[in-house]
Parts: sequence; C-alpha cells; structure tokens
Amino acid sequence: MNIFIIVGSIREGRVAIKVADWLAAEIKKLEFSTLNVETVDLKEWDLPFFAGKNSPATGIYDQPKQQEWGNKIASGDAFIFITPEYNHGYSPVLKNAIDYVYKEWQGKPSAFVSYGGTNGSRSIDQLKQVCGFMGMIDSNAVIELRDIFNRTRTEIFEPNEFDTKAVKSVVNKLIQYANV
Repeated sequence: MNIFIIVGSIREGRVAIKVADWLAAEIKKLEFSTLNVETVDLKEWDLPFFAGKNSPATGIYDQPKQQEWGNKIASGDAFIFITPEYNHGYSPVLKNAIDYVYKEWQGKPSAFVSYGGTNGSRSIDQLKQVCGFMGMIDSNAVIELRDIFNRTRTEIFEPNEFDTKAVKSVVNKLIQYANV
C-alpha cells in the first residue's frame, strides 16, 4: 500500500515539511510490512496555477504537468494531507494540487494533519469538503497539532505523546478504507 504524505505548504521557513518528516518517520516505526510511505512535497512539484481549457473532471489533461501529476496521484493508495490554516482555510497551493486532476483521487482514503489557528480545525473542515466532492473516502483520521510554533523552533517538529499515539490510528484507518 502506497501512502503519500502531501506537504501542502511551499512558504519559506514552513512548518509543514518538519511535520511531514516526523510523520513519515513515525509511520515507518510502526513496521507495517505492506506500507510504502512517500512524502510528496508540493514545493518540489512546482505546479503552476491550473489554467487549463478543460475541467479535470473531463479527463482531458491539456496542461504540461497535468499528466505527470495524474500519474503520481494514481500511484497512491491513500493520502495524508498536511496543511497550515491560512485565514480560516487551507493553503491555496494544496487546493491547486487537488484541482489539477480528478479521477485519480476517487475512491482513495484521506487523512488530515493541520496546525495554526484553532489547531487547524477550520482548514481540515474545508479540505474534507473538497476531498469528499473529489470522490475521496474520508477515513475520519485527523491530527490537529497544538502549540505548533513553540514545537518547531528547531529544525525538527517536537511531537507530544498524543501526536505520536494518533499516527497509529491514522494509519490503521487508511488501511481499513483502502481497496488494495
């Protein structure tokens, strides 16, 4: 089973990559023999804002990176989205990445990790709505990271016992809902 951790922030000094590194390491510690975990960093993908003539729902991908992104997403079995909360919502770069393709998301379970105002709960609420429309399965697996700025002063994210415990629950829910 391929679990992709989607890093939904590209800002300089971003916290999301620290959280992604921690999350990937924690999942690997669980020693599930059938799991492959990969961090998919939207900063590295550098997807231009979607401006295609055809809606991705048509399956006609006329943007240069659309087919490449579609192939990447199609190879994932489940997704963990990491997003900061920006102005009571999730990041625009993550919205763009989701909107780039359509059928590749369908029928795949999603989980959410967020931080920021209200510990990211508002960004998760909005992201769940969009993922549901895209046909993703809501595994109801959520990690809201509290006090994020005090826990990311160094180059690594400093989890607490609740964060670490929640990772196993997230993975188990993704496995439960994945059709692999």
